[in-house]
Amino acid sequence: MELIEKRELICIGCPMGCLLTVTLNQGKVEKVAGNTCSKGEAYAKKEVTNPTRIVTSTVRVEGGDRQFVSVKTKEDIPKDKIYACMKAINGIRAKAPIKIGDVLLENAAGTGVSVVATKGAAAE
Repeated sequence: MELIEKRELICIGCPMGCLLTVTLNQGKVEKVAGNTCSKGEAYAKKEVTNPTRIVTSTVRVEGGDRQFVSVKTKEDIPKDKIYACMKAINGIRAKAPIKIGDVLLENAAGTGVSVVATKGAAAE
């Protein structure tokens, strides 16, 4: 028995923002339409089967020339792990000095992905 489902998405793979239509048959991607580049097809397949996101936030700095530094996950993480990742990030207190790219948290929310600094802070 076929169970056909159609989902519409706006592609974020490039600046064009194509309107994509994804046809699923029993939960598997059967067809992607509306994309003008290959990034659209890849984005649509991933978004309907295993959506992921890069998480960005800030971390409090101790003993530095600024109170906070910006951070992000080094890679995208499963969408359903975002809240757990944010809870872990909110618990971080980083000691200055901090350089861009420093790992401030390893294995965020059990994803295997590190949280890294995207802004530096000098020691006071």
